Amino acid sequence: MNSSAIKTDDKGKIAVELTPNEALALTGVEFNDNQHIKASAQRKIRDAFERTFEFQAENR
Repeated sequence: MNSSAIKTDDKGKIAVELTPNEALALTGVEFNDNQHIKASAQRKIRDAFERTFEFQAENR
């Protein structure tokens, strides 16, 4: 997996570096020869959220 660069700004936005194929896969384009492209892009985004924002379980 390629390393991803994560940038945050004061408005709480994050930026994740994706390959062109990963970006296309997130828009719905399917790569039949390599189905791991979409999973890789989703993993990068999930990792960026986990490192950037604090998640706390709500009391129910």
